[in-house]
Amino acid sequence: MKINIILYDSVTALDAVGPYEVLGRLPGAEVHFVAERAGPVRTDTGHQLLVAAASLAEAPAADLVLVPGGYRPPIEPGPVHDWLRAADATSTWTTSVCVGSLVLAAAGLLTGRRATSHWMTLDRLPSFGAVPVPDRVVVDGKYATAAGVSAGIDLALDLAGRIAGAEAAQTIQLGIEYDPAPPFAAGSPDKAPAPIVDFLREHRELVVGL
Repeated sequence: MKINIILYDSVTALDAVGPYEVLGRLPGAEVHFVAERAGPVRTDTGHQLLVAAASLAEAPAADLVLVPGGYRPPIEPGPVHDWLRAADATSTWTTSVCVGSLVLAAAGLLTGRRATSHWMTLDRLPSFGAVPVPDRVVVDGKYATAAGVSAGIDLALDLAGRIAGAEAAQTIQLGIEYDPAPPFAAGSPDKAPAPIVDFLREHRELVVGL
C-alpha cells in the first residue's frame, strides 16, 4: 500500500508522525512525506523539521492520502488543493488529522460529508460544505477524518483495521504500546476545567492559527 502524507509550513509534527508510526507498520506499506517542494519543512513549534522526500509534482500515486493539521493550513486555493483533487481521484482513502479536514473541505472533497476537526475549528467545516461531527474519528465513505492532533493515532489504527484486519491493527497498537492513561482528564472541552476551556477559546491563536 502506497501512502502519501502531505507537509506544509507550520505543520503539526504529531499530526503527521503519529499516523506514520501506525500506517508505516502495515504489511507492504510504503509511506512518503510530500510537499510543494522536496526538502525540509518547518513544524508549527518552529523548532523541528520534517523532510519531504518528493515534491507534489514528483509524488507517486497513492492508495491513501493524509493531510495533517498545522498552524497555517493551506485552505486557500492553490497547488495543494489541485494536487489533492487529483490524488483523490485515484485514492482508496482520503484522510486528515485535526484542521487538515478544513484543507480537504476547502478543496471541495468533503461537500455534504460528515467530518471532524479540532474542537476549536469544528464550526468552520460548514462554511466549506462539510457536516461537522464532534467525534474523535469520523468515516464517511472513503473519507476519514480525525479530531485534534493525538486523534491521528486513533484514525490510523481505525484505518489499519479496515485495511488489514483487526488482528493486524491490534498487533500494531501493542507494538507501539498505545495505551493512553493521561494524568489529567483535560483532553476534551467536555472534560477539561471550564477556566482552561475559556482560556483557550480566548487565546485560540496559541493552538490554531485560524
